[in-house]
Amino acid sequence: MEDLPAQKLHRSVGRAAGTNPAVRFNKLDTHAVDDGWSPQEDVPVLRTEVSDEVARTVISRNTSPDLSFDRSINPYRGCEHGCIYCFARPSHAFLGLSPGLDFETKLIARPNAAAQLRKELSHPRYVPRMIAIGTNTDPYQPIEKTRLIMRQVLEVLRDFNHPVGIVTKGTLIERDVDILASMAAKGLVRVGLSITTLDPKTARAMEPRVPTPAARLRTIGRLADAGIPVRVMVAPVVPALTDHELEAILAAAKEAGATAASAVVLRLPREVAGLFRDWVAAHYPDRASRIMGRVRELHGGKDYDPDFGTRMTGQGAWADMLRQRFKLATRKLELDRALPPLRTDLFARPAQRGDQLSLF
Repeated sequence: MEDLPAQKLHRSVGRAAGTNPAVRFNKLDTHAVDDGWSPQEDVPVLRTEVSDEVARTVISRNTSPDLSFDRSINPYRGCEHGCIYCFARPSHAFLGLSPGLDFETKLIARPNAAAQLRKELSHPRYVPRMIAIGTNTDPYQPIEKTRLIMRQVLEVLRDFNHPVGIVTKGTLIERDVDILASMAAKGLVRVGLSITTLDPKTARAMEPRVPTPAARLRTIGRLADAGIPVRVMVAPVVPALTDHELEAILAAAKEAGATAASAVVLRLPREVAGLFRDWVAAHYPDRASRIMGRVRELHGGKDYDPDFGTRMTGQGAWADMLRQRFKLATRKLELDRALPPLRTDLFARPAQRGDQLSLF
């Protein structure tokens, strides 16, 4: 018997991935086969499942030369936003879950994240540097509305006067303007808001549970009005699909209130490559070969090249041209300035019960 076509077997409303590829760490692998019955056309909606994890540590460290931060926090594992291109999908395999539909539907929350963060920041040998949040999965994905883990983490960072950089696609960040504005007034916070396309149809297919591009632009304005520095992140730039929108996205974000900008080309590590290829073939069959051809041109003939220095920017003539376009557009729009570094000199451990009172 032949395997069923992945798209017919797994398509579900509101989800980006068309398959649930095997977990690379599993010893056993399973494959769906045609048993002679016709596949059911009306596929039920896949509901989100959330499990809790007791975090033993919450601050993750990295030494990547491509990143501007050495520590980060992830309140959640997996992401309900379901962006098909998400480079974080392979991290779900470490949990024994698929980087495909499992990544979008089987989420892990860390309800003790704030309490554990308070403990780690209180350690006498802790030295403050900017903590990045949203670098793996989005802290303002839909479940944050009820779980409130990100808000609790922000409350701890505010209490310690600890600098934080936030990356998100979620308009839910507006809920926390009260905390963010007070931190911004002290030079303790900045936000990067990602806009991949201005076309709502493309966005809905590529990022099925992310707020619309128009809504994200409004969020940039509301954060900026509250005095919170906002960088627009054109990320990822998808060749032959969204790259032509680069200048338009930058202009719209500038008008909304963004004060800086960045851009990152599409990267497809591990299982993401196969998921993205299937998605492109299903949604854009007329240009699928062109899109993937351009992707391989960016990464030395492969779907992805993980080498430091080029994995975020790509290589070759097309990558060079994109960099020039970005440079010219940001200079024209005055988005080419670097945001000032966040302050670490205000960091202080708040007094806790049992502390000896100071004599001065």
